[in-house]
Amino acid sequence: MDPRVIKLPAAFSMVALVGPNDSYFRILENRFPDLAITIRGNEIYVKGESDQVKQFSDLVEELIAILRGGQNLNEDMVMRSVSMVKQDPTQHPAEVLTLNILSNRGKTIRPKTVNQKKYVDAIDLNTITFGIGPAGSGKTYLAMAKAIQALQSKQVNRIILTRPAVEAGEHLGFLPGSLNEKIDPYLRPLFDALHDMIDQDAIPRLMSTGVIEVAPLAYMRGRTLNDAFIILDEAQNTTPEQMKMFLTRLGFGSKMIITGDTTQVDLPNHAKSGLKVVQDILIDIPDISFIHLTAEDVVRNRLVGDIVTAYGAWDENLAKTTFPIRSEKR
Repeated sequence: MDPRVIKLPAAFSMVALVGPNDSYFRILENRFPDLAITIRGNEIYVKGESDQVKQFSDLVEELIAILRGGQNLNEDMVMRSVSMVKQDPTQHPAEVLTLNILSNRGKTIRPKTVNQKKYVDAIDLNTITFGIGPAGSGKTYLAMAKAIQALQSKQVNRIILTRPAVEAGEHLGFLPGSLNEKIDPYLRPLFDALHDMIDQDAIPRLMSTGVIEVAPLAYMRGRTLNDAFIILDEAQNTTPEQMKMFLTRLGFGSKMIITGDTTQVDLPNHAKSGLKVVQDILIDIPDISFIHLTAEDVVRNRLVGDIVTAYGAWDENLAKTTFPIRSEKR
């Protein structure tokens, strides 16, 4: 069987593709152990089973497309590209990894997985989008980036960021300090994301003029939110009544993004989660999208995804042990 030859475009250096000290090439070798891969000058020779050779060739073409778009590769991008192609050969990692949402201080925010791109696309196409998935899967961070993008392009006049204090504001009065000091622990993650995406000097001005508002969910009651990009974070900690209240705040010219992790419900007294219930209520309504992210979409330290997967398996086994399926008597 003759090897397939992949020729790198003349304008590109093989070093950009194989990485410093051949680090990217080693990743490819490890993920395609059944292939014989040889590099000669600006050509890659691949020999092996035809389906594997095609998959590898398609992957290299995707990596070249990323380089052609002016973006440098890194180990994370290479590993994610391999995972995308192996999971679904019809996927195009270059389309995912070169979709720029927002740039600030030399940092560009873009989706890093297929599901994250589906999530970003759903935000563009729908008025209300639910992003449901584990910690670190990008659901809140990407929603924030889309909000800033919409504000900068004048699609909306303001951004409203909200989270439920688990007590729904009822116990805030017992905490010491001013209102801002009381709600700060609940809203700090949203402020942290803002600081990543907007110049820090601009944030106080935008907040003082009401262009950006950060407030507990309890403060949304009775309002109609027009021309706004509205994000409800940690939505698993809303009750069904609070979720209905929030969704009915939607005004003209606005978008809503609701994010949460249904495995991390902190509501007291085993109360129902509004995020769980709403999926059954609104699933078939047009212009509302539900996107489910998984441990494979976690973009924090690699171990975070492994931890999420391990806890999911443990919970599943616990459920089987606690609620065994009884066989029918014969």
